[in-house]
This record gives sequence, structure tokens and C-alpha cells, in this order.
Amino acid sequence: MDNKTHHVDPKLLELLVCPLTKGRLTWNAEAGELISERAKLAYPVRDGIPIMLVSEARELKD
Repeated sequence: MDNKTHHVDPKLLELLVCPLTKGRLTWNAEAGELISERAKLAYPVRDGIPIMLVSEARELKD
């Protein structure tokens, strides 16, 4: 199954915060990532599980 087809439960999204900034995250369904605008990081979601490690996050380019 493609990771991009996963959804994040809206209730879970309300609880999750960026581990670096403690700020709000948004769901990018197209990329299958949780986005922290403040940290400019994208956290992957693998098999429906958010990987909330800064070392696993992808830097967002402006």
C-alpha cells in the first residue's frame, strides 16, 4: 500500500505538535506528511503512523 493513501485522524492531528517548536501541524495528503510551518519541516507518515522525529523530517524549501 502506498504511504500517500493514508489519512490522519483529525482528532490525532489536534493532539500532535511539532517536537521542535511545539507548534501546530497541518496534513499534506498529497505528500503523506505532517507539516510544521514554523520549523519548516515535513514529518513522514508511514503505515498510518506519524514519525515525529526531527531526524526523520524533511526540510521544506521556500
